[in-house]
Amino acid sequence: MNMETFHVKLFSLLFILLNSVWSTTSTSNSESFVQCFSSHLQNSNSSNEIILPRTSSAYPSVLDFSIQNLRFLNNSTPKPAAIITPFDESQVQAAVICSKKSGIQIRIRSGGHDYEGLSYVSRAPFIIIDLFNLRSIDVDIKNECAWVKSGATLGELYYNIAQKSKVYGFPAGTCPTVGVGGHISGGGVGTIFRKYGLASDNVIDARIVDVNGRILDRKSMGEELFWAIRGGGGSSFGVILAWKLRLVPVPPTVTVCDVTKTKEQGATKLLLKWQNIADKLPEDLFLHSVVGSSDNSITVEFGSLFLGRVDKAVQVIQENFPELSLESSHCSEMSWIQSVLDSAGYSIHESLEILLKRRQFSYFFKAKSDFVTEPISEAGLEGLWHILLEANTSFMILTPFGGKMSEISDSETSFPHRKGNKYEIQYMVTWGDGKDTKKYIGFMRRLYAYMAPYVSKSPRAAYLNYRDLDLGRNSYGNTSYAQASIWGLKYFKNNFRRLVHVKTLVDPGNFFRNEQSIPVYSSGKK
Repeated sequence: MNMETFHVKLFSLLFILLNSVWSTTSTSNSESFVQCFSSHLQNSNSSNEIILPRTSSAYPSVLDFSIQNLRFLNNSTPKPAAIITPFDESQVQAAVICSKKSGIQIRIRSGGHDYEGLSYVSRAPFIIIDLFNLRSIDVDIKNECAWVKSGATLGELYYNIAQKSKVYGFPAGTCPTVGVGGHISGGGVGTIFRKYGLASDNVIDARIVDVNGRILDRKSMGEELFWAIRGGGGSSFGVILAWKLRLVPVPPTVTVCDVTKTKEQGATKLLLKWQNIADKLPEDLFLHSVVGSSDNSITVEFGSLFLGRVDKAVQVIQENFPELSLESSHCSEMSWIQSVLDSAGYSIHESLEILLKRRQFSYFFKAKSDFVTEPISEAGLEGLWHILLEANTSFMILTPFGGKMSEISDSETSFPHRKGNKYEIQYMVTWGDGKDTKKYIGFMRRLYAYMAPYVSKSPRAAYLNYRDLDLGRNSYGNTSYAQASIWGLKYFKNNFRRLVHVKTLVDPGNFFRNEQSIPVYSSGKK
């Protein structure tokens, strides 16, 4: 038996033994948790609404409702011992205190969009704190800010801002069903971030439940923890209850333009030019590219949002990218909130109430990310086209950086991907049958391997909000700095060490942990 085979067999044996231990202890742990949690509720009659054990008739529907990746909607996926659906902050405090006391892990779910399901899946006995009842939004136009609770979605946030004003917005993502709790704590890239920065760059204050069950705001948590939760992921440090956000001005009229070209129509040459100019365009213009394949051909969609009227939008694009042959007929004027509908795939004439839907669509998918610092060569793109043609349900979203993103220091928040990045890539492949999972994950890994020479290096950087467990994962208990740095340096670069320092200070027992949570320093190492 060679050493590799021995390690595989040993790991399998340990996994079986651990599962055996968990199966005999998880029941007592969960019973202990329920007793503790119930004792903290002021009204014991409400416990049936807040605590959903596996025997509850509501358990399956609540669990499944926010599973956005169908890879994790099956019988083999580990299920929580219970789901907690708090209606007020004190119930979140009680859940943290009691889970810690009972020795059971927690997963924190806001919108359920974690790409690897870490907000609702665990290898150890666990409960879910599902925040969907904590989603109130208080918009204060006079002071240009809003308090938004973590269970709210981006769509609900945008809707509530639009109800108060048509000339304010917020620089966050385009998918309206994404929860604000996780999205903002991981950074938050959107269509106006070249002008205003990330969602996390526009956080003024926050409320968090720490490992001791205390509710802390910016003042009481301190600037180090406040720094960490803006880009470093909140779930490593506590339960984010709410964000205070800085609203940003938007003009009464914005312009959306769209031009799609096939490879046969010169898409390759156009993308070569795009790579050289997209990050240098005026910050009022966001011009991204979406690369896909259909009917055995490559297509590249060039979509833009300009903060202004159509005549100026066309002028700016024609001056900087004449090869695109953009005309005013490719563009539409609309309000900023209508551009939100457009980015989400809705008609701009749709009722804004559609933004309040917490589910849009679900499918099987696997995603990865990269950052590009030098343009990919024509030969590199041609090779890429061959791989993309293997799967017609694959696509790549190329998001240009520059503008405000180049003005903010890499260490201003824990999100480190700033100056020097031309654009970010999100790779995505979707499929409709669980039996094809292995095939499509294999395809995604081949695509990612092919791109290695053309993207950032040392480390090959990645974006936390496009979580990818292929990058590495923590061990079952405490994980060493060296092991966690395999994935941690990719997400956080030089900010990783500081994140570990903050984690060690605020959660030295590593209670808040998952497969890619920030580790703590071992005793004696700082």
